[in-house]
Amino acid sequence: MQTAIEKSSEKQHYKFDTKVQYLKYKVLREVAREAWAGTLLENVLDIPKMIVPGKVPTMRCCVYKERAILGERVKIAMGGDKNNPNVIEVIETACDECPMGGYEVTNACRGCLSHRCEDVCRMGAISFDHQQKAHIDKTKCVECGLCAKHCPYSAIMNFKRPCMSACKVNAISMNEDKAAIINNDKCISCGACVYQCPFGAITDKSFIINVIDIIQKSADNSKYKVYALAAPAIGCQFSYAKSGQVVHGIRELGFYKVVEAALGADMVAWTEAGELAESEFLTSSCCPAFVDYIHKSFPNIAEHISKNLSPAATIAKFIKSTDPDCKIVFIGPCTAKKMEFQKEEVRPYIDCVITFEELQALFDSKDIDITALSEETLEGASYFGRIFARSGGVSDAIAQALTERQLDVELKAVSCNGIEECKSALLRKSKGLLDANFIEGMACVGGCIGGAGCLTHGENYKAKADRYGEESSEKTIAGALRGVQISGN
Repeated sequence: MQTAIEKSSEKQHYKFDTKVQYLKYKVLREVAREAWAGTLLENVLDIPKMIVPGKVPTMRCCVYKERAILGERVKIAMGGDKNNPNVIEVIETACDECPMGGYEVTNACRGCLSHRCEDVCRMGAISFDHQQKAHIDKTKCVECGLCAKHCPYSAIMNFKRPCMSACKVNAISMNEDKAAIINNDKCISCGACVYQCPFGAITDKSFIINVIDIIQKSADNSKYKVYALAAPAIGCQFSYAKSGQVVHGIRELGFYKVVEAALGADMVAWTEAGELAESEFLTSSCCPAFVDYIHKSFPNIAEHISKNLSPAATIAKFIKSTDPDCKIVFIGPCTAKKMEFQKEEVRPYIDCVITFEELQALFDSKDIDITALSEETLEGASYFGRIFARSGGVSDAIAQALTERQLDVELKAVSCNGIEECKSALLRKSKGLLDANFIEGMACVGGCIGGAGCLTHGENYKAKADRYGEESSEKTIAGALRGVQISGN
């Protein structure tokens, strides 16, 4: 029997941008329900039938294939392939509907006499039929694009798979079965492909059952407290409820305390300003996908990455210095955070990571209607710490910290909105063509507010992020740092 919140969700899809996200959420919700009840292992095979109970398929050619794919989704919701270090995985059985893609001759081809496409093709991949219409031999084509560039009718188009278009680091290709494969040596786990795949064939591993285990063990023996670190992008999410209700909802799940990761952003801005004053050039370290991109694509610039941990790791380190036995779970919009918390330098401080999508699944797995809860305040961070959530926010915070610390440094910042802008700035800097002493890199367009783990995305989210920052009672970074007090109620 469906609960009222399930019926509302089924009717409105109010929590997500797409039906793919909604399907992912349903799997996560059912996995979480079974995990809370301690029946996951015995009922794991029944979860696909719970989601598609009848004999009529809802999305695929047959109900059996649909359930088979759901079974793979369940595995990823339970942690995925342990032999694959990447948190981004491909469900091959779900990846079978996209065309091969690449350069194709469209109906706009007029069968002209000049045959410029043929002249510029070095591989001999262009041929013509009896109507002089061009055709491309895929076995010879190397995707150079010269034919499309020289066609006077623009009749040759480059049709890319959505995942390949979304991936700006060229980490996705196709195997012999035409399914997507991910090159882990290039992938930065930003999750752009996860959000853009229209079949949900690429998704991120979930650690949701690990979080449930952490909470339940804390409740059972009271040996440790479990803190939730809420990313500042939370101010742009859960638009159907108030921010204070979301905070209350997190506490209802069993967390001891909810702390703003933005307070860690204040700490980072303060120390990073001093770091910039002592160096000629610096890049930000707050976005794990951006940091990973530098290491993989611009290793010559890696020495200039800020030595600060990310805001989440920074505040987590502080919390564990005051409460060494506690457990800390980061909740935010970022799939790359799921890679970051497993790194040697971060693992001692952050115990697990879930996204906003997974938080919604946790709420509903325990039938917590956050709209019915009273509000609890989430305070501590400054306006500048909170605006780390959007592109340009880090640079604004560094400028403020330089002013407050009275450091005589002229900030020449470049704020990169998305990995393509990051690539451009890093390339120009590596060639000595960029007059900047600070590069702020955000892998997701818009910044963290555009992360793949968000419930919803929107053009007005920058304004929402600023508005959430303005709601803070602390208007200076120094003021926020003076008030740092984490442990206790």
